[in-house]
Amino acid sequence: MKKAIYIFVACLLMQGLQAQIDRTKMPEPGPSPEINLQEPKTFELNNGLKVMVVENSKLPRVSIQLSLDNPPILEGDKAGVSTLTGSLLGNGSKTISKDEFNEEVDFLGAQINFGSQSAFAASLSKYFPRILELLADAAINPNFTEEEFEKEKAKLITALQAGEKDVSAIADRVESALAYGKGHPYGEFTSEETVNNVTLGDVRKFYSDYFVPANAYLIIIGDVKFEEAQELVTTHFTPWTKASPPSFSYSKPSDVQYTQVNFVDMPNAVQSEISVQNLVDLKMKDEDYLKALLANRILGGSGTARLFLNLREDKGYTYGSYSRIGNDKYAPAIFRATASVRNMVTDSSVVEILREIDRITKEPVTAEELKNVKAEYVGGFVIALERPETIARYAMNIETEGLPKDFYTTYLERINAITAEDITHAAQKYFGTDKARIVVTGKGSDVIENLEKLSYNGKTIPMRYYSKTADISEKPEYGADIPDGVTVESVLSRYFEAIGGKAEVDKIQSLKLVYEGSAMGATIKLEEKRTADKYAQTTYMNDSPMMGVIAKGDELFMKQGGNKVPLPPQMQKDLLAFMGIFPEQGIAASGLAKLVGTESIDGKEAYKIEVPGEAVKATYFYDTESGLKLKEATVISMNGQTQNQEVTFKDYQEVDGIMFPSLKIGTMGPQLMESKLLEAVINKEVTEADFE
Repeated sequence: MKKAIYIFVACLLMQGLQAQIDRTKMPEPGPSPEINLQEPKTFELNNGLKVMVVENSKLPRVSIQLSLDNPPILEGDKAGVSTLTGSLLGNGSKTISKDEFNEEVDFLGAQINFGSQSAFAASLSKYFPRILELLADAAINPNFTEEEFEKEKAKLITALQAGEKDVSAIADRVESALAYGKGHPYGEFTSEETVNNVTLGDVRKFYSDYFVPANAYLIIIGDVKFEEAQELVTTHFTPWTKASPPSFSYSKPSDVQYTQVNFVDMPNAVQSEISVQNLVDLKMKDEDYLKALLANRILGGSGTARLFLNLREDKGYTYGSYSRIGNDKYAPAIFRATASVRNMVTDSSVVEILREIDRITKEPVTAEELKNVKAEYVGGFVIALERPETIARYAMNIETEGLPKDFYTTYLERINAITAEDITHAAQKYFGTDKARIVVTGKGSDVIENLEKLSYNGKTIPMRYYSKTADISEKPEYGADIPDGVTVESVLSRYFEAIGGKAEVDKIQSLKLVYEGSAMGATIKLEEKRTADKYAQTTYMNDSPMMGVIAKGDELFMKQGGNKVPLPPQMQKDLLAFMGIFPEQGIAASGLAKLVGTESIDGKEAYKIEVPGEAVKATYFYDTESGLKLKEATVISMNGQTQNQEVTFKDYQEVDGIMFPSLKIGTMGPQLMESKLLEAVINKEVTEADFE
C-alpha cells in the first residue's frame, strides 16, 4: 500500500513539473564550464632554451617536443636545403653511429624523429633519461656525412619527379607562389634544379644558422618529475651553443587588384582543383580571431558547412568543398575556399563558391548555424583539455603569439559571446569576392572554353594563364590541326608497322612480358600474359605476389592471395575494349576510340587517341614521326574514388622481330618507378592455369 502511495505522489509531482515547462521554447544555455588549466612548470637555460614540463602520471610514458619558433626562412636558389637538413638530422651523432643510434632507440621501444626546425621523442618513462640524452646528442652534435647526404638528395629528387604529375601538389604549389610571390618564404618551392644546387656545406650552414636555441622551446609531458627533468635538460642541453638566427626582410605580398582566374594546365588532370583565395592579416592575439574562426567554420570548415552542403549535397559537383583561414604573426596568411570537381562543372563550381562567400558577408547567419558552430568549438575545446599535450601547446601559444594570460581560461566565455553580427563583420573583413584570386588547376582542353566565358554579378571574370612553376604563360593550344587522312585507324596501323608489321603481329598467339623495378625499398615485378581473349597481370613484391587482374571470357576479377573479387560490371564492360595481344587490337575493333588531337610528350609530338568509358577511360599517345607508343594514361573511377595512372614508354628494342619498350616509367604509390624489360616471350604455349 505504501509503495502505491509513493508512486501516486511521484506521478503528481512529475505532472506538476511538466506543467511548469514550456516545451515550445529552447532551454536557456547554462553557464560555460569553468576552465582550470594546469600551468606547466618552466625554466630557461643560459643559452636561451625555454623549457616547459607538464607532469602527468596517468600512463608511464613521456614525450619530448623541441620546437624552434624562427621567422620564415627564404632558401632561394637552394630551396630544399631545409628538407635535406631535416632528413639528415637524427642519423646518429658525432659520438654514436646512425645504425647504433637507431638500434638503441628501437630496442627501447621509443621513437625519435627530426625536422629542420623541430624534433620529437617518446618513450616509456623509465627510459626517459636515455632518450632525452640521445635526442639532445643528435640535435646538438649532428653527424652530417656525404654518403647520407647523397642518399637523401636522391630520394628528394625522386619524390619531386613523381610530384610533377600530382595535380593536387602542383595546385598547392602554384596557389602559394601566386599569393606570396616566389621571392617570399611562403611562396618559393623546391624543384629538382634547386635541390641540385644544394651541397653538404649548405646543409651544415643552414643547421648552424637556424638550428639554434634563441627561439627554441622544449616541452616535456608525462610521467616525470619537474626536478628530474630540469636536471637532465640542464646537463644535456647546456652544451648547445648560444646563438640567434640571422634576420632578413622580404617584400610584403598583396592581393590582386581585381578578381581573376589564374589557370594552370595539367593535361593529366581528371578533376579541376579550385581555390578561391585572398590574403588576410590575422593573428591569434587579434580581437576578432575567434570570430573569424567561427565565420570560416560556418562557411566551409566542416562537412555540415555551407560550401559542402551546396557543392556536394545540393549540386553533386564534388565529394567535398571546404574553406580554411590561416593566422600568422610574421606575414599575411591565406583564406582559401576549395573544391576538387568534375571537369564539366568547373565553371559552375567557381560561381557557387563565390556566391557562398558573398552570402556570408551580406546575410546574417542563422541562429541554428551559430548555435551549432559554438557547440562544435566548445566540445572540441573541452575534449582537448583532457590531453596533457594541449596544456603545453596552449602555454607555448601564450609565449610565442603574444596572447593574454587568460586567453584560454576565458576561451569559452568569449566563444559564447559571439553574435551573428560579429560573424558578418568578421566575414566582411577577411573574406571577399572583389579581389579574389581564383586558381584553377586542371585539364585545359576540357575546361578552358567555359572558364573563359565565366561571369559573376554580370561581369566577365578575366583569365590569365600560368605554368606549373607559377610563371605567366600563353594560353595552351590543344588539338593542333590533324593532317588530312590521319584517323584512329591510320595511327594504329602505323603503330603496328612500327613495332614489326601487321602481318608479324597477327602471327602472335600468346605474349608474356615481365618488367622489374624498385620502389619503397622493395623489388617490384610486373608480369603480363595475353592471348586474343585472355589477360592476366600479376604484381610481385620481392617475388611474392601482391595482387593480380584476370580477364577470360565474361569473367573479370581481381586476385589477392586466394581471394577473387569480381570487378564491377561497368568496369568489366570497359576493359573488354582493351583485349588482345596488344591493347590496340581491341581498341581498333571496339569502334569507340577517337582521335582528339596532338600533344607533346617529352619533347615529341604525339597523336592522342581517347577511349571513353564509364569506369575506365584511357588515352594513348603515338609518336607522329616513328609511330611508336609513347604513353598511356588511364582514369579509373570506382566506389566513388578516381585514380589516375600514367606509364611512359622508352627505348624500344627488338625481340623475335617485334619491338617492345625496354623501359617503362610510372608511379608506385608516392614514388616514381622505372621498370626494365626482363623477358618478352612470344607464342609460348599457355594453359588455363596461366589465367587462374
